[in-house]
Amino acid sequence: MPYPEELKRLIKVVESTRAERVERKSRNEEVPFLNLDERTDMLQHHPDVKEEGRRELKVGPSKGYRIAHEMADVLEAKSRVNPDAIDLTKIDYETDVLIIGGGGSGTAAALLAQENGCKVLMATKLRHGDANTMMAEGGIQAATKGHKDSPYYHYLDIMGGGHFKNVPELVETLANKAPDAIRWLESMGCNFSKFPDGTLKTIHGGGTSRKRMHYAADITGAEMMRTVRDEARNRSDDIKVVEFSPAVELILNEHGQCAGAVLYNLETEEYLVVKAKSVVMATGGCGRLHIQGFMTTNHYGATADGIIMGYRAGVPVCFLHTVQYHPTGIVFPEQAEGILITEKFRGSGANLVNIEGNQFVNEREPRDVEAASIIKQCLMTGKGVPTPTGKLGIWLDSPMIEMLSGEGTVEREFPGKFILYKRFGIDISKEPMLIYPTLHYQNGGLEFQNTGETGLPGLFVAGEVGGGIHGENRLMGNSLLDIMVYGRIAGTTAAKYVNSDAKDGKLNLDHSVKYNKECDDTGADDGRIAPMILPDYTDPRIREKQLTAHYEGTLR
Repeated sequence: MPYPEELKRLIKVVESTRAERVERKSRNEEVPFLNLDERTDMLQHHPDVKEEGRRELKVGPSKGYRIAHEMADVLEAKSRVNPDAIDLTKIDYETDVLIIGGGGSGTAAALLAQENGCKVLMATKLRHGDANTMMAEGGIQAATKGHKDSPYYHYLDIMGGGHFKNVPELVETLANKAPDAIRWLESMGCNFSKFPDGTLKTIHGGGTSRKRMHYAADITGAEMMRTVRDEARNRSDDIKVVEFSPAVELILNEHGQCAGAVLYNLETEEYLVVKAKSVVMATGGCGRLHIQGFMTTNHYGATADGIIMGYRAGVPVCFLHTVQYHPTGIVFPEQAEGILITEKFRGSGANLVNIEGNQFVNEREPRDVEAASIIKQCLMTGKGVPTPTGKLGIWLDSPMIEMLSGEGTVEREFPGKFILYKRFGIDISKEPMLIYPTLHYQNGGLEFQNTGETGLPGLFVAGEVGGGIHGENRLMGNSLLDIMVYGRIAGTTAAKYVNSDAKDGKLNLDHSVKYNKECDDTGADDGRIAPMILPDYTDPRIREKQLTAHYEGTLR
């Protein structure tokens, strides 16, 4: 729906301050960055600081670690399937490398495992490519220019953005391997935005000291996913894809190695056994857990499945005490609530302004600082913009971009969002967008090394399911980089493991039996089972009357 009259009146206030703000921007006069003490104070408004939003885990290898209730709920849960009911002697699929997850990191891992001589099976919850990768817009960081930038500066930016809590070895690998990831994608036909002479376009992102953000308009993730998915499908002799069949439990063998997984066919409700010599976990994030009740940018299947399976098999978790809320998610129109508004809008010159039309934060602050600043404006200062249903937001003044860079820039550089808003009768080249922080990224995950290895032999990690790279806050453009760099690494390492360390042996689910008992002994699970697989948005009043319906999951 178009903006109602009340919001149109408030837009007039934004318009009244726009010319002055554009003039300041054209003179490179910006709101000053906060110093470290000011950032610390601002972060007191971030959702992560709410201790009442967390509790200590009662079970598993990270027992005692305080994390969000919603994440603890799915970790403190019994297996979705009775392990005694699965006959592991009846193998439905057998492969060298099993990839769990069909997004960017899983597909990159599949390509490299295949190139290293392995047969690959990809098991994905929805369709191949239905993943957060498709929804990532703004860009991918890499120090490719050869002047004024280097992996050294990229490394420092990543560490600073993560409050210097990151695992240094993981960051070093990410920064050093970044240029190769860009070259690899380009070699397969990835269409990054370029100048007429073929030079890659780059812009700043929040927390970056150099312009190293490569992008494909505002659909960077979709273009990258198209590239790797097409390549994987062209290698169908060696890379098989099983869709609508999420993994629900890892399988180990008598040697203590990860040796496959139990899949669940969403259509037939069958449980299927996959035997593999190595497994790559690439299941992505957890946005659909709606931590602290926030809306989310994440795709429908982002329910932390990989963390649950890995944790139950004995892999510790880390950095799950922090969650990233992207500063700019759509809060109106509500039909598009939670959808990401790329940081590239701010990198291209759009100000964040409050109900008074005033800019209140530098748009290139790290994401956690930016989000906390917006939340403070809305909840503490009374300067948020009310929506028709009583929610609050802040204006992202996209028409500024046209005044700074010329008419047609918004439609050309942000075609995805331009078309989306047009469907609701809003022209974002002429009217600002109303935004609020939205649950975006799982900073933490399973512990792993820069080789992709975990503490469980035969289990490798790629992408958002792993923790440690980004510390306590991820910078823009490092997630699309993460999935490519560590997807490639995990696929390579998993293939080498197949040819060197993998042993054949009797399969078992003993770890699942043990975990279920631990839940019983501690009373932690409260009747829950996991993975959730898909969120349930049914109105509770309707659910009460669905007498023959059957719900499985972690909802109480």
